[in-house]
Amino acid sequence: MTLSEMNAGENAIVTLIEADGELKQRLFSFGLRKGSQLKIKATSIAKSTMEIEVGSTLLALRFEEAKHIGVQRA
Repeated sequence: MTLSEMNAGENAIVTLIEADGELKQRLFSFGLRKGSQLKIKATSIAKSTMEIEVGSTLLALRFEEAKHIGVQRA
């Protein structure tokens, strides 16, 4: 399953990141890597963006970016 398929309030563990270059570096710089635990804090009504919490960091991701992150429910 991908991060984009999850809903607000759910917890997950990152299993795969299928991103290249700039996006991959951006995600790593915020602590989002394989094995990271995260919580989906909120999603926009139009399902265009989502807010996730990784450790003590809050990230805003586009759903297109979230489609590149494989997760399993925690």
